[in-house]
Amino acid sequence: MSMDKVYKAKQLRRALQMFLTSLTDESQMMEVADVYPAYKVDHAYKTGDVFRYGLNEDNETQLYQVLQAHTSASQWTPDTATSLYKKIGVNSDGTRIWTQPLGASDAYNKGDVVSHKDKLWESTVDGNVWEPGVYGWTEKES
Repeated sequence: MSMDKVYKAKQLRRALQMFLTSLTDESQMMEVADVYPAYKVDHAYKTGDVFRYGLNEDNETQLYQVLQAHTSASQWTPDTATSLYKKIGVNSDGTRIWTQPLGASDAYNKGDVVSHKDKLWESTVDGNVWEPGVYGWTEKES
């Protein structure tokens, strides 16, 4: 690869990192989860940093947000150190937050329950790519 292409690739990566810090909506964050940086041990994290670590129950990339500044350690993994990290893409009771599927590969199945616009919804069809409240969902009582 020529130096010019390497330089442009580095600029594009930096632009993407800058864009990611502007996302505050968790469903939008989850839609681009794979472009967030991976979790690192012995890394100085700031409050609010977001990174990817492991997979969620749908075998998709899981994001976490740092709750307090610290240097990461192997014994404080994001999936176990709940005082340091918050799982993104789930609400406070553990229900997944709805994100727009990209297609059939990540569509919701019949019986899947999601949180959307402060309501719980259950998919009534397999292969559901519609927004809750539009088609293929019933509102659940909380």
